[in-house]
Amino acid sequence: MRRPARPCAASVVLAAAVVAAFISCTDGPQAPAPPLVVHAAIRPGPHNVLSVVVAVTFLNTDSAAVRFGPVGEGFDSVTPATPLSSDSAALPILGLLPETSYRLQVVAYGEGPSSTGDTLSFTTGSLPTDLPVYSAGGSDPSPGYVVFAADPYGLVIDNTGRVVWYRQLDGGTTLNFQAQPTGRYTTSPIAPVPGDPTPWVEYDPLGNEARRLGCVDGLKSRFHDLAEQPDGSYWLMCDETRIMDLTPYGGQTAAVTGTVVQHIDATGARLFTWTPFDHFAITDLDSASRTGVVVNWTHGNAIDFDTDGNLLVSFRSLSEITKINRASGAVLWRMGGRANQFTITGTSVPFVGQHGLRLVGSGQLQLLDNQGEPGGSQAERYVLNEAGRTAHVSASYSSGPPVTALLGGSTQALPGGRILVAYGDGGRVQEYDAAGIIVWEIYGDPGYVFRAQRIASLYHPGVGMSR
Repeated sequence: MRRPARPCAASVVLAAAVVAAFISCTDGPQAPAPPLVVHAAIRPGPHNVLSVVVAVTFLNTDSAAVRFGPVGEGFDSVTPATPLSSDSAALPILGLLPETSYRLQVVAYGEGPSSTGDTLSFTTGSLPTDLPVYSAGGSDPSPGYVVFAADPYGLVIDNTGRVVWYRQLDGGTTLNFQAQPTGRYTTSPIAPVPGDPTPWVEYDPLGNEARRLGCVDGLKSRFHDLAEQPDGSYWLMCDETRIMDLTPYGGQTAAVTGTVVQHIDATGARLFTWTPFDHFAITDLDSASRTGVVVNWTHGNAIDFDTDGNLLVSFRSLSEITKINRASGAVLWRMGGRANQFTITGTSVPFVGQHGLRLVGSGQLQLLDNQGEPGGSQAERYVLNEAGRTAHVSASYSSGPPVTALLGGSTQALPGGRILVAYGDGGRVQEYDAAGIIVWEIYGDPGYVFRAQRIASLYHPGVGMSR
């Protein structure tokens, strides 16, 4: 990548002096000092060839953006304006085309009229040879991008399927790469290194590692879901294993693993913990699944928050959604499975082995029913009457032709009553409108997509979008 020559320090000082002299010599009331781009230089993005960083110094500037475009096509794009807290900044440009020559100008904003810096040029590099290639489209896709994992990468594609952002992930095979409402990405390996208390990694929009996250009390984190909070805390699921005598229940002495939910603050201190060993019975699991020496008792795979702030947790092994008081840890209700407390209408069969639990709104939730429907997996929306303990399937969405996702999958509620569904190992990612019509999809078989999410911006991934 070509870099413009940096002017000598004397040139920078001279430019500043000229502006200061002009202001001091003006008679009468002084106009606001105009914003000025003093110097700008380009460096490659740190983790993918589809990004660059513009290092800039300013005068009298409170925010800045970069306008850019391929050579010969003008400045047809502009980055979001970045507020400045000093006279220098590193401004990212994301979502570029590979092997393409670009021109750019930095735009400075302040109290006076905006100004632009010199025109700079650069050329992007080639994509990694092992980066997956996708094709996607549809009659009416939602705007934005789609985030998912394709080991060993975390990826973002546009509505045509073009990869616009990627980050090679370290630490082992992963299925879950997700955008957080904090504007960061997080991921965790399927099988973290034994004894590693912080296998979750958080990345900023440039792909730089921001921090590591994990369970406390010696528990192993589960890769299935994590929810960051604005104050820097986070909720996640952990594995707790106890040796139990299951002979009274048709089993044997076994290592029984249950899913613990923890809330950890920004310093790593535990704020809340909940364990199924205090609230569930081993007989909540079907008898055939509790006969071995290793018993996957609950298999938590998703967490979300109801409108009253309490927890919603999906337990796949129990085919159950549970609501938990986030202050006391008390179980408020249980829906589905052997301990079901709800009368469920609108469907002839209960959900089984579900994934992708998400709140839609007050008294409404959705999930991917992996194995309940004999005709194939489908996403389902439920309207709940918690006081009356009733739940009604208000809408369902299924792929055509149908597929069965035995493992994984996700749902995301989108504006206008839409829904994005990933079918896990069923090899489909599709967006449906409110009427259940497929309006966008990844063509062919995208592979095992454990979770897919739409985001509105590469610069603030997850911000303003549902989880």
